Amino acid sequence: MGDAVAWLFGHMDCSADVFFLEAVLNGLLLAGLLALLALGLNLIFGVIDVVWICYAEIVMVGMYAIAIAFKSGLPFPLAAVFGVILTAAAGALLHQLVIRPVLNAAPINQLLVTGGVLFLLQAAATMAFGIEFRNFIGTAIRAIAQDRQIMPLMGVDTRRLYLITSAIGGGLAGLAATLMVLQYDIYPQIGLQFGPLIFMICVLGGLGNIVGGFIAAFIISEFIAVGSSCFHTEWGYAVAFLFFMVAIFLRPQGLFGARS
Repeated sequence: MGDAVAWLFGHMDCSADVFFLEAVLNGLLLAGLLALLALGLNLIFGVIDVVWICYAEIVMVGMYAIAIAFKSGLPFPLAAVFGVILTAAAGALLHQLVIRPVLNAAPINQLLVTGGVLFLLQAAATMAFGIEFRNFIGTAIRAIAQDRQIMPLMGVDTRRLYLITSAIGGGLAGLAATLMVLQYDIYPQIGLQFGPLIFMICVLGGLGNIVGGFIAAFIISEFIAVGSSCFHTEWGYAVAFLFFMVAIFLRPQGLFGARS
């Protein structure tokens, strides 16, 4: 172990030059994107209490929608709006067809069914587009996130609110897709690149804790960006995951505590 640590530090190149500063700025940009994704996932969990394993795949759908609309001649701003609307509709449809029937099921069943949607969307995108790479929240939503049992007694239509929340979560995925399509290749498995990071950030910040998710996104992103600059890209992710494991070992509920 000592030899491995010595080797790691022996290969560091973290001089405070323009490239290091560039890495810090890249980390801030990545943090903004991941914070947006974590916001959508935390919003859904905070209100509906179901984790969408397939959330990153909703982003992938939005990226394809934006790319196709833009390629068809639609100006990018309109293509972006189309992508956001489509993913919002996809979020609402996902809730109605998949989430709503398992709302009262065991958490493992909820994870399995959303995991099934993950593979379904990946397979559908592969068959439709191939494997080639291609270059606000209202008072009622905050209240139901804090006390889900009492809100129906106050006259709140929880089924309608769940549907709206799913649509908002899907719309946030579309907004993230608008930013990602300008920088990342589009392919059916892109969710595998961001999905684990999104869940790691949500857990680190405290599942359902929106503010914690934002802060955790910046922490993880800087570990990735600076670690990649000092060592290698893969090492940047390794350092981020190592920090995550140590942090969760010390604070299993997340750095800022999960939603109560």
